[in-house]
Amino acid sequence: MAIEHARSGDAIEIVPAGRPVRDWESATLVRDEHIEVLRMVLPAGRRTPEHQAAGPLTIQCLAGRVRLEAHGRSATLEVGSLVFLRDAEAHVVEALTDSALLLTLWLHRR
Repeated sequence: MAIEHARSGDAIEIVPAGRPVRDWESATLVRDEHIEVLRMVLPAGRRTPEHQAAGPLTIQCLAGRVRLEAHGRSATLEVGSLVFLRDAEAHVVEALTDSALLLTLWLHRR
């Protein structure tokens, strides 16, 4: 079965109301020709391998606290923080607490 993504004009829930972040799920919320929006949920202590996105990317902290390693330095993102990474910038994300991020990725034209 195909995953249902929001369509143009749909209102969607980004932050599941009344549920602790540990009960949230990672999900692709929007996928279209040139943009993808994902909610990424990471339990405390989880660290992504170093990777590169397939386009410019913003990372916004919705819940918790994470450490981002990119550009040869480290930054802490907390609720309300946002960072921009240029196309193909290698990065690592480590959850310092149970955390949720909103990722917005601009996709290259194919």
